[in-house]
Amino acid sequence: MNETNRDLGCHCFGNWKCNGTAADLRSWAENFDPGACRAAVFVPHPYLRMAGEELAGKAQVGCQDLSAHAGGPHTGEVSAVMAADCGAQLALVGHSECRQAGQSNEDVARRLARAVDADLVPVLCVGESLAEREAGQLAEVLSRQLQAAVEGLERARNPLIAYEPVWAIGTGRAASAEDARQAAVLVREILGKIDSGLKPPILYGGSVKAANAAELMAAEEVNGLLVGGASLDAAEFSAICAAAG
Repeated sequence: MNETNRDLGCHCFGNWKCNGTAADLRSWAENFDPGACRAAVFVPHPYLRMAGEELAGKAQVGCQDLSAHAGGPHTGEVSAVMAADCGAQLALVGHSECRQAGQSNEDVARRLARAVDADLVPVLCVGESLAEREAGQLAEVLSRQLQAAVEGLERARNPLIAYEPVWAIGTGRAASAEDARQAAVLVREILGKIDSGLKPPILYGGSVKAANAAELMAAEEVNGLLVGGASLDAAEFSAICAAAG
């Protein structure tokens, strides 16, 4: 881990996406070791309370998304208050898969606000598509995403930022440590221009594995990892935590 990053700690967060059963969760919890990292697992909504019980002392629990509404006639949605009531401590906001499904920067900002209102720690996901990257629009995309969310970030309790290039999500094509460094430094620079007091930990997410965790964590301004598919395997995720720490 880069010495300059140690003051913000080591964060290893796993996103299970639409995977897992109660039996999977029990087995996973028995075999997971977070090591020295601050670990968190974002599970599907039905398993929030169970995850909190099974992972007590090992990892915090978060929801993968939440409604932009505080409540009301919105069939099928889960509010931030409901997620918190079921044991969520953190919330992913603006994950690339949610953005690709239609969430705009403004939608993400509303969800971030709801998370903050419910006293959930938000993990704001930002990142560019392959087309945007090849067009040299990384800075522009990150600036728009961060600017839209700044009000919520300023109100949040210990927010985090996860840089996840869309072209590296579930593709097996991971960004290099230099890619992660450049993006994380850029996020830090943009935040500094928006609000010099905003200095959240910055995580990298996108095809993270035990084999590349240490290299990614050595990158300047990278304070942790957001892990997708590899987090479903307790042994692999434990190895990622060990490598990152």
